[in-house]
Amino acid sequence: MQRSSLIARLNWFYSLELQQVALYTAQAGAVEDIYIARALSRVASIEQQHVDNIAAEIKRLGGKPVSLGDVIAPVTGKIAGTFTGAMGLRLLLKANIALEEKAMRDYKEMILKAGHDPGLFSVLWNNLIDEDLHTAWFAGRLKSLEAHQR
Repeated sequence: MQRSSLIARLNWFYSLELQQVALYTAQAGAVEDIYIARALSRVASIEQQHVDNIAAEIKRLGGKPVSLGDVIAPVTGKIAGTFTGAMGLRLLLKANIALEEKAMRDYKEMILKAGHDPGLFSVLWNNLIDEDLHTAWFAGRLKSLEAHQR
């Protein structure tokens, strides 16, 4: 992958991760269950690490994290987080699972296309694994919620 294409793609991930930070932060403020709220805050913190790591990789490759992502992604994430938080816990968890699964697909694709840069390879893999862990937590919480509703 050419450097300019790689930086453009990383900027897409940068915006996605910014949006996830805002989404999970807004959801944490919208749910009543203290455990779920704390878990969502923790997930937002991990997503912020992804933002920071991707920004560092963009800069290391000679690019600049897109400033539009700094403005638009948090706004859309906050709106989506507030909306999903109001929809109820089951739908919130399902939406989060779908988002994390999409992120995992995108990270897997990027890993295959990114080349052999060890630093970038490590960041992409670490983010992919975190997204997988988030998905598993959301799915486990959804399963538990549905079992209690029967």
